[in-house]
Amino acid sequence: MKEILLVNYNVHVKEQVMINGREGFRDQDYIYFIISANNKEMIHLEQAALAYYLSELGYKHTAVPIPTMGNSWFVEKDNNHYFVLRVSNIQEQIAKSHGRLLAEFHNQTATYSYEPQEISSYGQWKDLWIKKLIAYEQKIKHDSLSIQNNYYRLLVDIFPYIIGLSENAIQYMQESETDKRFHQSDQGVFAFRRYKEHLASPVIWTDELVYDHPTRDLAEYIRYKLLEDDVDKKDIISFINDYQEQRALSVFSWRLLYARLLYPIHFYDLFEESFKGKEYERYYADLKKMIKKQEAYEKRLASFFEVVNVDYKRYELPVLNWLKQ
Repeated sequence: MKEILLVNYNVHVKEQVMINGREGFRDQDYIYFIISANNKEMIHLEQAALAYYLSELGYKHTAVPIPTMGNSWFVEKDNNHYFVLRVSNIQEQIAKSHGRLLAEFHNQTATYSYEPQEISSYGQWKDLWIKKLIAYEQKIKHDSLSIQNNYYRLLVDIFPYIIGLSENAIQYMQESETDKRFHQSDQGVFAFRRYKEHLASPVIWTDELVYDHPTRDLAEYIRYKLLEDDVDKKDIISFINDYQEQRALSVFSWRLLYARLLYPIHFYDLFEESFKGKEYERYYADLKKMIKKQEAYEKRLASFFEVVNVDYKRYELPVLNWLKQ
């Protein structure tokens, strides 16, 4: 991989480093990462625009794409396409809370003037969830005819339940779209595909950036917490409270957050991974664990509004009664 840097960027690297599980190469001033560029070109270019904007805002630990000496964003090697990310500053340990970090990030990126087309899910959740449900149902039906193993047998058994969960979330989302109790904090912002603790990490990665409603990041952070074996409710409460000190949530936002937690994205992510690989024993073990965790996840979600001290009755926020059973 070093030769890609030398031949296409005239970069002479001195050492190899690992950051967030990604291999990088350091020269005197920067660290470079060679990333697969298998998505549509416009996806990579829109993510690049977001990354450069973040760098301008002061997020100097953003790994930004750089063009080759021939002024191309992409490099081809052995029939594969790559692009190179460069970062100058690695973020040291940060003292701010995750909620505060995320609220500041959303406040700053709300100033971005252009809504991307390829990497934006803003206002599209319901339609995207319907498309995902249909596509995955067809894919599983098709593949289960030719792939006979423990993973696919379990997948076929569990998928009707996934359909039910998905339809509940889609219906909740559809009803939420008619709620007009929104305000300025509901505008689109930079977000992450699956936010965990990205803003406290040493590097912000270009290929993880999306454009969406801010509750996407809130929901995904909370989802990871609710899926933990020993969930700490105080973590979730402080995360929400710290966020709202900087950026208050509207009633509409609360509805979107709840709808996203209902939609079983964590299952779909595992299914997507299994469609691309062949490690069926690992997928089988992971799916069994996820099924086991789901009951606890739903019980925790049933009391979510109470835990975060939101008066859902006063705000007429619907809750799914079957979760409490």
